[in-house]
Amino acid sequence: MKKQGLMVTGMVSLAVLATACGDADNNAANNNGSDNEDAPDDVTLRLAHTGSGDHQYNIAAEHFADLVDEKTDGAVDIDIHGDATLGGEDEAIEQVIDGTLDMTTVAADSSFANTVPEMNLFGLPYIFEDIDHAYETMDGDVGQELLDEVEEHGMIGMDYWEVGLRHVSTNEGEIHSPDDMEGMSIRVQPSPVWEAHMEALGASPTPVDFDELYSALDQGVVDGQENPLATIDSMNFYEVQDYVSMTGHTYSPAIVVMSENAEEELGGHFEDVQAAVEETTEFHREELAEREEEIISTLEDEGVTITEDPDFEAFQEATEEVRDMMEDEVPADLVDRVVDRE
Repeated sequence: MKKQGLMVTGMVSLAVLATACGDADNNAANNNGSDNEDAPDDVTLRLAHTGSGDHQYNIAAEHFADLVDEKTDGAVDIDIHGDATLGGEDEAIEQVIDGTLDMTTVAADSSFANTVPEMNLFGLPYIFEDIDHAYETMDGDVGQELLDEVEEHGMIGMDYWEVGLRHVSTNEGEIHSPDDMEGMSIRVQPSPVWEAHMEALGASPTPVDFDELYSALDQGVVDGQENPLATIDSMNFYEVQDYVSMTGHTYSPAIVVMSENAEEELGGHFEDVQAAVEETTEFHREELAEREEEIISTLEDEGVTITEDPDFEAFQEATEEVRDMMEDEVPADLVDRVVDRE
């Protein structure tokens, strides 16, 4: 072997050089989030939602789009369609299932619960002690099991963005207790848990699609509605509602789902997109928490009367039966796990 030392040395040098070049290529691929051959160079995903440009949905969607661009080095573009331009939440869900829409984010306990009944969990009144309890649930085993259930219905459940703690607004006067809601027509999300919820409070539940809610309030089709403060602000509901009662009766997450077709199209970029969804979750919670006090001030400046201390005990007692009424769709053991913080 030694008599061929010069030739061998040259061959080894070439091999080392080739290996180094290969490692450099691999490192570049890793830095681009494309560490395998199954990562396309040019993918556009359409993400639809029903919120305005200032709504929670859009705040998250824009941050997510920036993260995806960064993580994939521009290989994946997120094309955002807000304001229900591609249809209401129920239509967006159907389009994701049939693969004609790539992604959507919708309230988990609204139309989505008609497809994945277990999501009615989030419409059960006072199931969470506070917002941290809600986060603990979504970030834990229960939250993951619900995302896994989504896959049984032809979609990829990715994570939960923020909608927030829900409060009641109306034009009919301050709401201190359930008695004040007796006979009121309250807009509800098109899901059975919400009809049961409002009936338990003595109100008349009236399903209205989210993209039609402002008009329904403005025209007096309904007396009031219930939504987080950020929604009341971003959708300008304060223009057609004079009173907000901080009932905090439920917490709604915005579930993020993807079509199976889009997952296949992403190939090796799917993990980058999933990571961007999860990072957006953390950003979104912090961002909206920081805006809460500012929103309260804005609503008060617009002439809205805010009732900060309604009779929570009376609201809880009036709605206790809702859990039992929804047992066929939200199993009692699932509710117990949430309440007991298991």
